[in-house]
Amino acid sequence: MIAERVLADAGLTGVRTSPLGGGTYNSVWRVSAREGEFVLKLAPGGRPGLTYERGLMRTEALFCALGSAVAPVPEVVLTDHASFLLTTCLPGEPLSGRSDVDRPEVRRRLGAAVRSVHEITGPGFGYPQLGLHPTWTGAFFSMVDAVRADAVRHGVALPSPDLRKHAAAFDEVRRPALVHFDLWDGNVLVRDGLTGLVDGERAFWGDPVAEFVSLALFGTIEDDRDLLAGYGFELTDSARLRLAAYQVYLYSIMLTERVPRGTTGDAAESAITGALNRALGVLA
Repeated sequence: MIAERVLADAGLTGVRTSPLGGGTYNSVWRVSAREGEFVLKLAPGGRPGLTYERGLMRTEALFCALGSAVAPVPEVVLTDHASFLLTTCLPGEPLSGRSDVDRPEVRRRLGAAVRSVHEITGPGFGYPQLGLHPTWTGAFFSMVDAVRADAVRHGVALPSPDLRKHAAAFDEVRRPALVHFDLWDGNVLVRDGLTGLVDGERAFWGDPVAEFVSLALFGTIEDDRDLLAGYGFELTDSARLRLAAYQVYLYSIMLTERVPRGTTGDAAESAITGALNRALGVLA
């Protein structure tokens, strides 16, 4: 069994494992050993998915290796960059639904941590596992085209706004920042305060503004004054337009992935569709 081999190769002893909830792509296990607490991720075998979901293990390993130097991000212990990733286990529990923490302070610290991650600069734009582009405009438009093709393949009807008429706004992005792109409350760990940013498998090199989609999932980041204060960011009109495009992109992914994952639920679909339509209104 691959898990047993990985843990043996890592030199862990007295191992106990238990499944961790919340994962929607990889299988995730908490590992308790004499040497400490760890998290083991195992890639799915042969599961149909979306174009960008190829090689996610390699991307998360890269995110952890770089991000852990500047923010509360798990450190890589062992990986083959394809089928498994073993990392340190950070303390804390997801921020989702928590009322026992100082949320304004957590959001300010989260903003500062995210800014530190965004200061990491990559060699090009786009998903590391799919090949990089020399410009953000080219990379992002390719990402959008890919999810539209995925939607056609899975029989999902998606809107097709003409983003190319806004190309000048994307051309403003000249530096490929490390973007997590999945920092909803479930991937933010807290205890007395902020303790971790986890599940960086969907990371890419691109526009930091894209991070504000999942940080304010189904809402607007400008309502989160604490996070923006901690980050030190003010949105321009151009950034607001790009943010709307990134919202359309993420919500298109969320609608399309429901088919290969076999997930259902009218309430979830309604929330995604409503947020998507609001973003489309900005781009009209």
